[in-house]
Amino acid sequence: MERYLIMKDGTVYTGTAIGASGTVIGEAVFTTAMCGYLLTLTDPSYYGQIVTQTFPLIGNYGIIEADAESGKAHLFGYVVREEEKIGSNYRKDCELDEFLKRNNVVGIAGVDTRAITRKIRNSGVMNAMITDDIKDLPKKLAEIRKYRVTGAVESTTCSEIRTVNEADSQHKYKVVLYDFGAKNNIERLLMRYGCNVVRVPAHTTAEEVLAIKPDGIMLSNGGGDPADNVEIIEELKKLNAHGIPTFGICLGHQLLALSYGAKTVKLKYGHRGANQPVKDAVTGRTYITSQNHGYAVKADSVAADVATVRYINANDNTVEGLDYIGVPAFSVQFHPEACGGPKDTEYLFGRFIKLMEEARNA
Repeated sequence: MERYLIMKDGTVYTGTAIGASGTVIGEAVFTTAMCGYLLTLTDPSYYGQIVTQTFPLIGNYGIIEADAESGKAHLFGYVVREEEKIGSNYRKDCELDEFLKRNNVVGIAGVDTRAITRKIRNSGVMNAMITDDIKDLPKKLAEIRKYRVTGAVESTTCSEIRTVNEADSQHKYKVVLYDFGAKNNIERLLMRYGCNVVRVPAHTTAEEVLAIKPDGIMLSNGGGDPADNVEIIEELKKLNAHGIPTFGICLGHQLLALSYGAKTVKLKYGHRGANQPVKDAVTGRTYITSQNHGYAVKADSVAADVATVRYINANDNTVEGLDYIGVPAFSVQFHPEACGGPKDTEYLFGRFIKLMEEARNA
């Protein structure tokens, strides 16, 4: 069955239907990752977005549920060049199309994903619609143009405070994981590095966090505009005063920066993929990182006595990480917990453990 991708500027791409039926509007973005499409599908940070995979063949190993980053798909629409209908992997649970249908994701295949990517790179992120019907195009374009991603954190956070694993001789540091749309691999790595993890909803108050008596606080990834989360930022301000070792990733990095008075800005087309080069300003070393974000902390908004810019994107010089001054806190825009790779920056979890160890021994 024919299906259409309508861009905000009126461009229409014709392809074939995959996934759920219906019409969906979202923010059109692209990701350059060459593997890990299931991780893209289940990453809560993609809430509200229509994702184009630049790699041309998607579905070739089916869906492996155990590798998912959350319990369901969070993106609104999915765009691929070629859908592989029969995946080949001994761990496969189902095919891509079945997964999309079950998660109510409207998809389109058989379109020129290179052309779509060029359009987004040249014009910037733009809204789009996937639909089976292109009648009354002017009305559809009006609907597309007024769309905005809202409620991303509220729609993807957990519903209650939950102890993931109990403290024991192997897990001796208690970490509160603020869930702004957290990827499961953050949880997995914290446990692997010896942490007793308590996952809390995004709107958990500072007083509730302090009552848990954590050794450290992890601020997770998530979707949407970071500046929309006014109440969360206010709670983080309260926690900052207590000097608890803190590690922020992606949205968590941005929210921590906002809580210290910095500002964020929307990027032209964001950084999404597994091949983003990031330079460590202290060591001079460059890492290849996995990223998924559309906003960045403005470098000139970071007060010199509050934090220093530790990591810089080697492509566009945007802020990729901050080291805070006088407090045991740091944050990064990229994903050191990347599952599917690259894992070059996983060592940052060790740095977080060291901060907690130093605080405990102080």
